[in-house]
Amino acid sequence: MEIGGLLVVLVLILLVLTILAKTAIVVPQQSAFVVERLGKYAGTLQAGFHILTPFVDVIRYRHSLKEQAIDIPEQVCITRDNVQVAVDGILYLKVLNPERASYGISDFGFAIRQLAQTTLRSEIGKIDLDRTFEERSNINALVVSELDKATEPWGVKVLRYEIKSINPPQDILSAMEKQMRAEREKRATILNSEADRDANINTAEGEKQKVIKASEARKQQQINEAEGQASAILSIASATAEGLRRVAQAINEPGGFEAVQLRVAEQYVTEFGRIAKASSTIVVPSNLGDVASMLSVAMNVIHKQGHTGGDAPVPTRPTPAPRDRG
Repeated sequence: MEIGGLLVVLVLILLVLTILAKTAIVVPQQSAFVVERLGKYAGTLQAGFHILTPFVDVIRYRHSLKEQAIDIPEQVCITRDNVQVAVDGILYLKVLNPERASYGISDFGFAIRQLAQTTLRSEIGKIDLDRTFEERSNINALVVSELDKATEPWGVKVLRYEIKSINPPQDILSAMEKQMRAEREKRATILNSEADRDANINTAEGEKQKVIKASEARKQQQINEAEGQASAILSIASATAEGLRRVAQAINEPGGFEAVQLRVAEQYVTEFGRIAKASSTIVVPSNLGDVASMLSVAMNVIHKQGHTGGDAPVPTRPTPAPRDRG
């Protein structure tokens, strides 16, 4: 009897523990439990301690409200120019409505992975291979937009999608590398030609400026020389005029006329001697020894110039025939 009573007590204890385990529930932070009462949705338990009705309430679904990362397996996509590329990615989502996530679809994770793959294949098929790498961000945005529309009834929010890698076939990679190398060489050639062109332009511009500066220097030199010559001519003319004025004044002074006679006689003798040295044959006047008559003629001209201020005729003699000095 004692053993039977002990067994009954143990059974009661186990029953009580089982009932407590089924009714006393602690929901962790960032988690949500969906409760059914007699097979029907009864509510969603948030983080904290909760008591359920024994044998009536059942926790049917447990959801994490944290942001989740789902790996999208690699798949083969065909671009618009009929090139096969292997593309994989990763998807970030979050459960916003535990009730819809429980009853809207059986397995939202599997559905989202399949939908992401089909959407990615559709978007890759719209562009060429060369643009798949540069259009990666646009492809990610389009996939997120399409998935967000589909997952809204499921109570799931797709936050972002990222393509991890795009792997074309090896022969396509080799062709792309050759194309990129050729493009780089083309750009290098263009840059070199532009550099040579700019250098030639700069050199020509320098030569042009050099010629212009040289011509301006020559022009300024000629102007300076002309101004110098003009100044010299003006100075000589002024000095000559001053000399003539002083000579005129000296002639009118006492003894000036006699000085002019002496000067004319000296120049007459000097010039005649120079002519005699320059040539062996000369033409001389018949009265060569009559210097006084020659001076008289010259002084008569000077005297008339001083009184009349005009040109007076100079008396001339017939030119005799040339004589040989020897």
